Amino acid sequence: MHARMIKGGVALLSALTLAGCTKPKERVEPVQLRPEQVVSFPTLYAENCAACHGAHGRDGIALALNNPVYLAVADDATLKNVISNGEEGALMPAFAKSAGGFLTDQQVGILASGIRQQWGQPGVLDGQNPPPYKSDKQADAANGQKVYATYCASCHGADSAHAGKAGSILDGSFLALVNGQTLRTIILAGRPDLGQPDWRNDVPGHPMTDQEITDVVAWLESQQPKNPGQPYLQGQQP
Repeated sequence: MHARMIKGGVALLSALTLAGCTKPKERVEPVQLRPEQVVSFPTLYAENCAACHGAHGRDGIALALNNPVYLAVADDATLKNVISNGEEGALMPAFAKSAGGFLTDQQVGILASGIRQQWGQPGVLDGQNPPPYKSDKQADAANGQKVYATYCASCHGADSAHAGKAGSILDGSFLALVNGQTLRTIILAGRPDLGQPDWRNDVPGHPMTDQEITDVVAWLESQQPKNPGQPYLQGQQP
């Protein structure tokens, strides 16, 4: 009995000794990357784009990026330029360091290529002849009003006082937030997340031409308020 107790004590002592010699696992701290070191598309998109364009590239307050038609019309250089330099006269800010933002050229490239890989659809406009992203045609704003009546008024209303079922795009509060290129891009690519058709289907069977888009954009720009904001009393406008 005594011998067994001694053996048990020795075994327990050995176990405790071995346990005491076992080196505890070191705590691994997560690696903290500097902002310019982030090269993950999901992270870059979530931190820089999702707030306006939506977590999944749609259903945000800004243009849907999850739109194959938009990505077919806007080439890689266009995407990089818009991300880098923003859109003057609109709500899209510049993100590149060279333009006052926080992203490196590498990060801008990762965003542009990631957006296309995530939501682009090669061949979506095969056999089509889409108007260009930018136009070099001379605009005729007077004709643009007629184009608006033909292609836009049925959904957006004949004038700012009579909004259509899709809301008024003649409202000064809206026009003050966009520039001509923003308007052209929306007309070209549509807003599928909001049910707005692209340039081919505003009037089924009658796709809009480059000239018509150029003209209606010029007319819409002519409706932009000179002094956006609250109405001012006569003689008190800033």
